[in-house]
Amino acid sequence: MSSIDFTWLIGGPQGSGVESGANIFSKVCAEMGYQVFGKREFYSNIKGEHSYFTVRVANKKIHSNVNDVTLMTSFDAETLFRHYDEVMSGGGIIYDSDLEDVKTDSVRTLDAPFKKRLHDELESKNKPLTIAGVLDVARENGVSLFPVSFKSILEILSEETENPRLKGLVRMFNVIGVSLSLGLVQMPPDTLQKTIGTIFSKKPEVAKINQQTANYAYNYATAKFEAFDHSLPRTEKESKTLLVQGFQGTALGKIACGCRFQPYYPITPASDESVFLETNELLEVTDERPGSVAVIQTEDEISAMGMTIGGALTGTRSSTCTSGPGFALMTEMLGWAGMNEVPVVITNYQRSGPSTGLPTRHGQDDLLFSVHAGHGDFPKIVYASGEIEESFYDTGNCFNYADVFQVPVIHMMDKFHASSVITCKRFDPQKISINRGKLLEKVDGDYKRFEFTDDGVSPRSRLGMDNGIFWNTGDESDETGHITEDPILRVKMMDKRMSRLDLILESIPDVEQAVSFGVEEYSVISWGSTIGPVIDAIDLLKKEGISIGLVQLKLMHPFPSEHVSSLLKDAKIIIDIEANHSGQMGKMFKQNVGRDIDYFILKYSGRAMTCTEVYDSLKKIVQKKADKREVLMHGA
Repeated sequence: MSSIDFTWLIGGPQGSGVESGANIFSKVCAEMGYQVFGKREFYSNIKGEHSYFTVRVANKKIHSNVNDVTLMTSFDAETLFRHYDEVMSGGGIIYDSDLEDVKTDSVRTLDAPFKKRLHDELESKNKPLTIAGVLDVARENGVSLFPVSFKSILEILSEETENPRLKGLVRMFNVIGVSLSLGLVQMPPDTLQKTIGTIFSKKPEVAKINQQTANYAYNYATAKFEAFDHSLPRTEKESKTLLVQGFQGTALGKIACGCRFQPYYPITPASDESVFLETNELLEVTDERPGSVAVIQTEDEISAMGMTIGGALTGTRSSTCTSGPGFALMTEMLGWAGMNEVPVVITNYQRSGPSTGLPTRHGQDDLLFSVHAGHGDFPKIVYASGEIEESFYDTGNCFNYADVFQVPVIHMMDKFHASSVITCKRFDPQKISINRGKLLEKVDGDYKRFEFTDDGVSPRSRLGMDNGIFWNTGDESDETGHITEDPILRVKMMDKRMSRLDLILESIPDVEQAVSFGVEEYSVISWGSTIGPVIDAIDLLKKEGISIGLVQLKLMHPFPSEHVSSLLKDAKIIIDIEANHSGQMGKMFKQNVGRDIDYFILKYSGRAMTCTEVYDSLKKIVQKKADKREVLMHGA
């Protein structure tokens, strides 16, 4: 089979079933053997504002989205206005023919800055300010148009099935759009029917209606429209793969590594992880990993952090998850955990800041904040996962780091992770080891919770353990936990705690600190979810004979200066790629490694990077046509 790389976009008002439609499309493609990378974008309102989902499918491994859309399906006017120019020449647009006369001014959710840009573009081409106008532009750009009256499909289907309810079920527009698309690309219909049956397995009547609608729309597309330039034939499915949404990687990792307590306060985009854990908190588990996850929604983030610390003091593996504004509220309690050497894990799903910022949009804005969170000096670990698959295993590592070094661990994720859907190798829980460090099973004789030891880590009792009595306080303390202001003891305690930063760097394997994908004269440093687009962009450049190196930083604090310096010793040009305004990782790199960043490729529009725009920027750098600071802007 020849190479297939196909991008599909569905859009509509928030709450109209865009995500459900994308999930059906993604599951069908994954079942057919394709690699999938999907990304959801939505406004921070419950219902009505614009939402869209881009799904890239290919018969090769992919790690990101691209700029160009191969086929778009739209059941509202706003999607057409916002995305008509993203469809590539040779691509197609399925749209509701009843919308052709809709004017821009009648779409209330089009914000003024976008509307002005759209008007300027249409007027420059002498096109009317209507759906017909943007479709004319798309047609002139080589895009095939496929008009369908979604309302008429429901009316005809209603008569054929003798189900009058169908006439008004506009929430079925998403299934119609998906099915028209799959019919157009000649995807086998049996998988569509099977997928819908699986998704609605607990609602047989709903499944039946959706399957009837899907069957009619699929057949409508195959009968009415001429062959599309693109098709998605059945391909061989790779064994032991799964389709997973981003937040499920860390959630499943927490279950597998023995996390048994997660208090949280709802915040976008972190809430999905806790909701998933709560939905699956009663599981059949092996004898080696007994128990279930207790998930509690608290009154605020301060309480969530306090309860997480309380759970950890009992010896229970405990965590919470949040985003920037919520993490800001947790920092006082974070310092308390640092002072009292309490092993907790905080999963930080970053989003665009500052303040409320862009609540449902992407950003890697919290790196420096996480590294410096809390007043005073205390040891902590800040750890960043790249792709969703590795986040499952990284989660297990983070809990081990917390237990072994008795420090808070901040696991850096982000909105790009949370809202992506990918195919990957099935997670293997057996690859997650559990190391509880110096957690005691019993205590004999006198016990000192903060005892001075050779490695700076003290044996840890659990609350309520016989002979394991200890005291906790936010003040400086002696070895038993009693308050002290003695200057000699203060220095010894501070040195004891802070010595763990060196112990962490010595103990964590190099491959878990930073990963080299090969180093060249031009080499990229990056972190977090940005890694996927960078990998794909470098692969595209390699096919053109341009070699770019890549080093992924994972252990962000304490910073592995010597290891990173060693990896990049042969690189002459360092390119920092990340999703924030100031190049926060680049600042840390210069501070710790002592080398300047030669070029920055940054994105802080709230939209995730695509490999296309990273490719374009890297190529400009190699051709010496780039500015020192390249700012990426793709995305509606």
